[in-house]
Amino acid sequence: MSKTKTQFFCQQCGYEASKWMGKCPSCGSWNSFVEEIIAKAETKLEWRQESGKTRTIQPRTLDEISVGKEIRTVAPDNELNRVLGGGIVPGSLILIGGEPGIGKSTLMLQIGLALRNMKVLYVSGEESEQQIKMRATRIGTQQPNKDFFILTETNTHQIFRATESLSPQLVIVDSIQTLFSPSIESTPGSVGQVRQSAGELMKFAKETNTPVFLVGHITKEGSIAGPKVLEHMVDTVLQFEGDLHLAYRILRTTKNRFGSTAEIGIYEMLGTGLKEVSNPSEILISQKEGPQAGATIGATIEGNRPLLIEVQSLVSPASYGTPQRTPTGYDQKRLNMLLAVLEKRCGFRMGTEDVFLNMAGGIRVEDPAIDLAVCVSIISSMEEISVSDKICFAAEIGLGGELRAVNRIDQRISEAEKLGFTEIYISKFALKSLGVRSKIKIKPFARLPEVFEDLFG
Repeated sequence: MSKTKTQFFCQQCGYEASKWMGKCPSCGSWNSFVEEIIAKAETKLEWRQESGKTRTIQPRTLDEISVGKEIRTVAPDNELNRVLGGGIVPGSLILIGGEPGIGKSTLMLQIGLALRNMKVLYVSGEESEQQIKMRATRIGTQQPNKDFFILTETNTHQIFRATESLSPQLVIVDSIQTLFSPSIESTPGSVGQVRQSAGELMKFAKETNTPVFLVGHITKEGSIAGPKVLEHMVDTVLQFEGDLHLAYRILRTTKNRFGSTAEIGIYEMLGTGLKEVSNPSEILISQKEGPQAGATIGATIEGNRPLLIEVQSLVSPASYGTPQRTPTGYDQKRLNMLLAVLEKRCGFRMGTEDVFLNMAGGIRVEDPAIDLAVCVSIISSMEEISVSDKICFAAEIGLGGELRAVNRIDQRISEAEKLGFTEIYISKFALKSLGVRSKIKIKPFARLPEVFEDLFG
């Protein structure tokens, strides 16, 4: 009997060492090494062994490789198609992470039931068959997929035997942290097991050309649990996020080898499952009676999707020595920069004011085109002067108080016109990139003080 071997692994990045270390030389994290029992993995996976046969692979040029007319499978879920770049790529390995209770399993179950023309295998290591049946009944998908199969198993070799007999066209694994491979002797959820299980699933996906969805847990810091190498191994990483107290969920792409990493999909969580939100601008603009001081509308872009979002500000005299700067859904440092511009370039005394900023709808905005809407919202609240709810803004603010042009201004103007806005304030340097004429009134300005003078007089 061979001697048991142990290795030390970094829980943050998966770095392997023969002895314990206080600091990981790869990622720099402290006290992240854990000891795991390892065993030499088999040269061939048990489920793929072929007696007396050897597989030879010859290199080929790009001209020798042929693809079909449609290399993606278009899912019934348009939001999922959007974040994946147009559909599910055959042989791809897709990792979806999110907080507990956010709706990851519900989303995967919905997708599997909706793919009526595909044979789907749903592998669950966390729930029983009866629990999955109860959720499927609650979702109540119309005309559910008759070729939807459920397997409650955590042993990867048993899972691959089931795939050999079933030959599914799509595999969903919920979750990767519950799987274990008999090839190594460590507990499920450990760094070695997550890496080994993901490696075997990647080998299965590439050899059989079968797309595989992996559901992953996240840590308290918000990153996907397990070694960082897991995110490098997969083709696509999707982050399912949102406030548990709000009904809306955002599916965000953080890595995609087959599409853009700036796309988002928006869902509404209902008692019957997740519902696609086809026009998110309507939910991001709150319903209120008439104009309100401190509320403005900004035109932003998420991936290829233009969004109109309501910016809400509350400015009041500071009760303590140090004024508060509290943004929700917006970068703290960028807010501080804009407040400095308002004080230095526009003459507003912001050093004695508390400033609270909120992006309505629970969405987080990183597009600098929202800068102008933020500045106008702050001054509107400070001076108690409301801005018309038929006006929107799309411009970046520079350190000199100048209005800078933003990309894809045509899409932002078209979205504002579609939702009934009558005026839009932009940088005058964006006029040369305008391609189409619109009915909405376009007001171009070069500097921020000019905007305030036109709005407030």
